[in-house]
Amino acid sequence: MLSNHFQNGVETVRHAWSRIPNSEESQFVDDAVGLVRKSDGSSVESLDYEVIENFAYREEQARRGKLYVSYLLVVKWLFALLIGIGTGLAAVFINLSVENFAGWKFSLTFSIIQKSYIAGFLLYALINLVLVFSSVYIVTQFAPAAAGSGIPEIKGYLNGVDIHGILLLRTLIGKIFGSIGSVGGGLALGKEGPLVHTGACIASLLGQGGSTKYHINSRWFQVFRSDRDRRDLVTCGCAAGVAAAFRAPVGGVLFALEEVTSWWRSQLMWRVFFTSAIVAVVVRTAMGWCKNGNCGHFGSGGFIIWDISDGQEDYSFAELLPMAIIGVIGGLLGALFNQLTLYISSWRRNHLHKKGSRVKIIEACLVSLLTSIISFCLPLLRECSPCPESDPTSGIECPRPPGMYGNYVNFFCSSDKEYNDLATIFFNTQDDAIRNLFSAKTIHEYSSQSLLTFLVMFYTLAVLTFGTAVPAGQFVPGIMIGSTYGRLVGMFVVKYYKKLNIEEGTYALLGAASFLGGSMRMTVSLCVIMVEITNNLKLLPLIMLVLLISKAVGDAFNEGLYEEQARLRGIPLLESRPKYEMRNMTAREACGSGRVISLPRVVKVSDVVSILRSNKHNGFPVIDHTRSGESLVIGLVLRSHLLVILQSKVDFQHSPLPSDPRGGDRSIRHDSHEFAKPVSSKGICIDDIHLSPDDLEMYIDLAPFLNPSPYIVPEDMSLTKVYNLFRQLGLRHLFVVPRPSRVLGLITRKDLMIEDTENVNTLELQSTSVRNRHHNKRPTTRNSDVERPLLNGLLVGSE
Repeated sequence: MLSNHFQNGVETVRHAWSRIPNSEESQFVDDAVGLVRKSDGSSVESLDYEVIENFAYREEQARRGKLYVSYLLVVKWLFALLIGIGTGLAAVFINLSVENFAGWKFSLTFSIIQKSYIAGFLLYALINLVLVFSSVYIVTQFAPAAAGSGIPEIKGYLNGVDIHGILLLRTLIGKIFGSIGSVGGGLALGKEGPLVHTGACIASLLGQGGSTKYHINSRWFQVFRSDRDRRDLVTCGCAAGVAAAFRAPVGGVLFALEEVTSWWRSQLMWRVFFTSAIVAVVVRTAMGWCKNGNCGHFGSGGFIIWDISDGQEDYSFAELLPMAIIGVIGGLLGALFNQLTLYISSWRRNHLHKKGSRVKIIEACLVSLLTSIISFCLPLLRECSPCPESDPTSGIECPRPPGMYGNYVNFFCSSDKEYNDLATIFFNTQDDAIRNLFSAKTIHEYSSQSLLTFLVMFYTLAVLTFGTAVPAGQFVPGIMIGSTYGRLVGMFVVKYYKKLNIEEGTYALLGAASFLGGSMRMTVSLCVIMVEITNNLKLLPLIMLVLLISKAVGDAFNEGLYEEQARLRGIPLLESRPKYEMRNMTAREACGSGRVISLPRVVKVSDVVSILRSNKHNGFPVIDHTRSGESLVIGLVLRSHLLVILQSKVDFQHSPLPSDPRGGDRSIRHDSHEFAKPVSSKGICIDDIHLSPDDLEMYIDLAPFLNPSPYIVPEDMSLTKVYNLFRQLGLRHLFVVPRPSRVLGLITRKDLMIEDTENVNTLELQSTSVRNRHHNKRPTTRNSDVERPLLNGLLVGSE
């Protein structure tokens, strides 16, 4: 019977393995770490953060009253609340699962190695292999966009780049369960980056009312459908992810502000802060419930907080030199880490991952086996050390009882009063290993040989593991690496300075901050996060010092980790500063020599179909002619809007003349939500629209659908100013026109100071100058056509 069950199990695994494609059969699976690629060959698309003020939008805004504006405000705060609760619960679930899997794994292994170390190693490696295999299988077969940390993709999204698949429901599920498998499997990675991606997915799904593909949606939540509104929700989700990972609500807000967003405003700050506060409440409530023994091996730990408030109280001026050295080391090792991971990730993309999903699975399993061999076998080669004299007030027991892990682990020791310092940090969960490295009152717990061995091997494992097809964060591995060499420096400081108040754990903390600063190049948010997770405000000046030094050293060699990975994956990020060469370039030079494809105001349906099929442009200028025959740019129409018009067919007309919207309800045939791009699908494609020969002979008046007020710059404006305008406003298109021949008016600060009694919601809809609201109106121009808004002039004054 047992042999039959075993044979059936083998056949089941063999059948599942045979179903894994050996090449990239799915059109959405990228050859790297889960980036998706559309069927047309493009993997990214820009987002429409600009408000498209077409006629449908204006009519909808005109119908909205103060009550509806108040309703939208309440819904925004409700969404912030739900994002915080959802992200907090997801973090609780991930941490509970990871800690329990790791706890069961180490408990079983420690109980078996009391009888046989070989059997203990086989069990340890098998459990890790199963967990990692489950993670990589979920990612490669179910959610390709869940691979990696997800922060470069979310940073690109908030920068205005849409990468299809990164905010889907399946990506959220793959991120959660994939993180459990990869982190619980003992790989040299963390769950913090995936938690940021998880928070962003939860925010996006709430904003669109759920998932339409899996029929999990609600009309009550489908309020914010524009990219502009989703951007604010995703920002809240990113902050919630960091707050959930580190129990650092303020650090989460600053992380969203400093690292991932390109656009910020004070109203968003309030909602992001509220979301992070809700996450902190949810997480701490769950921790309080787990302290009563309701969470298995989780207990009161697992949320990556290392309280060193009882550590070093003060520091001398002489200690600033070794602390500055820690900052230099962090900058060098962080820059080297970025460069090595860039080379290896590039090699994976170009050679290894192109061979299919099976290769990705085999690669992750081999990395898991290598990690298990190193973490189990290296401590066996290390001689045990005698336990130091016990301090009853410290609460630390040496050695730990058999079957326990933490400080002073008895691993392959001949005496009961000995411990293995290398096993204390290697054969342990990463959270507990960091807690051991940060611990105070544990001088001489580690030898320099063990720390150096761990630093070299774990650094190598972190470089090799980064880029495998599993959800992976780099915060905790960075803290592990930095705290190791920081503790090494602290050992030398204790030895040569011979001061009793110096704690090695303090230098471990500074080392962790320096490596993260040298790799990720964050300063303010990282400084606050390190203070919040250690509960020691006295070290704030020292953390600031090492962060500034490590960032300066790292910037001398390459860019930050997320920027390097974003560039490798083809995400066109617009950084905060334009390139120096742009100072000597103009907007006209940046446009290139390609011909601008434009549309007439009244265009034939067949011409629209031909233009959409012949190119991939997403925006087209619309041209009309004045009574004198002069060409006039009247606005911009988006490709997505044209596809909606072609699919509905309700706006087709037989006449090639402009339509008159005053007759009937022609102007409100489309709602503004119809033009919103769905976030969980590809949207409408021109090949999916079927038109009859009679339809192709009809016409469309584009005036009600175009954006009559796109942003325009003169052709000789410096490219630096164009860059700043484009990035800060989150634009997708920017018109470059010849220098105008006349000036209609001049707006100054006082013209924008509107009385408080005005309705803010209607003010943003006005396309005329705000000066016209003042009692002292300026003289109008002789041309009466410019006295009214352009769009109204097109719709009402057409003949």
